[in-house]
Amino acid sequence: MTILEKIIANHSKFETVKPGDIVDISIDARAARDFGGANVVKHIEDNNLDIDDVNKTFFTFDTNPTGSDQKYAMNQHIIRRFARKHGIKVFDIDNGIGTHSMISEGLAWPGSTALTTDSHANILGAIGAFGQGMGDKDMAAAFSKGRVWFKVP
Repeated sequence: MTILEKIIANHSKFETVKPGDIVDISIDARAARDFGGANVVKHIEDNNLDIDDVNKTFFTFDTNPTGSDQKYAMNQHIIRRFARKHGIKVFDIDNGIGTHSMISEGLAWPGSTALTTDSHANILGAIGAFGQGMGDKDMAAAFSKGRVWFKVP
């Protein structure tokens, strides 16, 4: 198996996986950015979802960290309020790029799985982790269930 197949298998109920398999995997870290995070919150609240594990769930403010327009400021307000209510860590404006923070803060490591609303999450492959960007609805499900399905590439 490739390293990616090994990571997926290690986070699933299967000993081995192969390209084309559809597999449910557990997620070690999941993060939503300030850009789409408010929509993740909306999907969670609209569907009365719980948070699977607040210690594996994060928000990062790296798209417009200063909230320099009303839309971003409101998104950040929605996220901060939700995070405070649920005890979710926010990597704030002084923390840098979210996917880089996942590495520097030890949230992603070789062999781990990490999801974010950042389409550049595959950069986590540089440290031997599985990183995947996802949309708001999929991320809400990941926040809630701690697992998502993937088709093995």
